[in-house]
Amino acid sequence: MDLLADATVPPVRLLEIGAALLLLGVMARLGRRIGLSAVPLFLLAGLFFGEGGVGDLGFSDPFLRTSSEIGAILLLLLLGMEYSAAELATTVRRRPTAALLDIGLNATPGVLAGLLLGWGALGAVALGGVTYISSSGIVAQVMRDLSWRANPESPSVIGLLVVEDLVMAPYLPALTAVATGAGVVAGALSVGAAMVVVGLAVVLSLRPQRWLTRLIDPESGTALLLLVLGAALVVAGVAGAAGVSPVVGAFLLGLLLSGEVNEAARPALRPLRDLFAAVFFLFFGLSTDPTEVPAVLLPAALLAAVTVGTKLALARLVVRDEDPRAWRRAGALLAARGEFSVVIAGVVAVAGGLPDIGALAATYVLLTAITGPVLARLLAGPPQPA
Repeated sequence: MDLLADATVPPVRLLEIGAALLLLGVMARLGRRIGLSAVPLFLLAGLFFGEGGVGDLGFSDPFLRTSSEIGAILLLLLLGMEYSAAELATTVRRRPTAALLDIGLNATPGVLAGLLLGWGALGAVALGGVTYISSSGIVAQVMRDLSWRANPESPSVIGLLVVEDLVMAPYLPALTAVATGAGVVAGALSVGAAMVVVGLAVVLSLRPQRWLTRLIDPESGTALLLLVLGAALVVAGVAGAAGVSPVVGAFLLGLLLSGEVNEAARPALRPLRDLFAAVFFLFFGLSTDPTEVPAVLLPAALLAAVTVGTKLALARLVVRDEDPRAWRRAGALLAARGEFSVVIAGVVAVAGGLPDIGALAATYVLLTAITGPVLARLLAGPPQPA
């Protein structure tokens, strides 16, 4: 009994968790009523009710931080399970110039902004990464909210997201090495380890994984749920230790899960994804201090306007469907930046090189993360049936 008493969660912690979930429920209900994805509402709720906002509810940072990381992992895991590796490889192979266009159109504004702000080569490269990478988590959530999974532009969108996420595998270790002054040898080793992990996962995902059906019984119910969720967290942790983003590791695992295991695991994992993904978006808003926004609002807004336009331009060039709504939907989806952009800015800010990049990146990401889902609803017309 003493052990149970010591392990009891403080009542204040339960109140905080309950308040967070109730707030998310209200936002989700409001989004459904107005026909909009709940993502921007979750972000705004975090901005207004976090530290420095109009009403600090004192949400528990350890709970929200851990839950938000699990939410990002589940979003990318389920996104990977929606598509086969062969399907995505075919999409990328059919448009070999799409990846280069993406880098040219969307990294360039960030590079130029970094130079204009006087942040030097490190700031230019970092801000270029911030503006380049779309938020796979937000895109996955908005596609689900608006039932756009079966739309003709969806394979192109997912193909671009996959390439962007894989680009982060060597980019993040290299940026970290430069920002921390780790040296050429240490940077090369980090990048090499990341590329080996990604290459091995991609090769494995292109082959049928029949052993999974034997190892994980698709009809095992609770055991299936625990095994897949546990594997996703373990793979994410191993990927992070190897210098690869944990969410990239989760996505690659999703590609590996095929056949009966995939079909049985997806419906079991969806409620967990929805719960933790909502916490992820709330925490993102909470992590932005609204008192820092006014000083960087103008450059962040200008950068957001330019790079939302470049994502729309990319979609116009890449999406070939005759329906003009297809490329508009794709551009609106890709406009949102998110988790990777914050990580990039955090790497440089923590290293002590550019402390102002954190506030600028957070404001920029918040603007695009809200604008993307709103544009998806306003520009694209009624959602298509799934």
